Amino acid sequence: MLSRLGLPAIAGFILCMLMTTQDALAKDQGDLLVRMRGIGFLTDTSGTTDTLGGSARTSDAYVPELDFTYFFTKNIAAELILGTTNHSVEVKGSSSGDLDLGTVWALPPVLTLQYHFMPDGDFSPYIGAGVNYTIMYNVKTGRSVSDVDYSDEFGYAFQAGIDYKLNDRWSINFDLKKVFVDTDIKVNGGAINAKGTDLDPWVVGLGVGYRF
Repeated sequence: MLSRLGLPAIAGFILCMLMTTQDALAKDQGDLLVRMRGIGFLTDTSGTTDTLGGSARTSDAYVPELDFTYFFTKNIAAELILGTTNHSVEVKGSSSGDLDLGTVWALPPVLTLQYHFMPDGDFSPYIGAGVNYTIMYNVKTGRSVSDVDYSDEFGYAFQAGIDYKLNDRWSINFDLKKVFVDTDIKVNGGAINAKGTDLDPWVVGLGVGYRF
């Protein structure tokens, strides 16, 4: 008799524990997910100068990046990424040959609104779209020019990624973004210009997250 009474109680207790654990593992309203990623900032630059022709080129960059994701509901969240990258800039194939414009740092914070599929699952993919504002700073001129100026610009972004839960707090993340942004480049006080130079990088990230 004791065993008949005890088994349902034990089963009920185990079921409650499993439900509690599953809830603790799930993404939920009010959660803050903080991630540290290593990213590849893979530029897809296009643009020409107004007087010399040629094509603008920028180098890729690989840097650490910090991001914050806040959940308004189990499925809907907003993410802000923070990172800065350094790039070499040149004009290839101009009428004066290849021009070394030097280096510039870019600070492109991206804010996206996301939809998270299967927030209760171990694997939880998501998609997102949003805006960014790219700030260009710490410009160092190259050997071909005396000064270079870059404009700061707004752009937009699309995103897809997936979280894999390791336990109730930690997760692994893979994320891919396409950021659309351009900049006006003014060289030697405006003697040479490349207006609307598209940077349009792919941002590929892999890292870990901690859920508060």
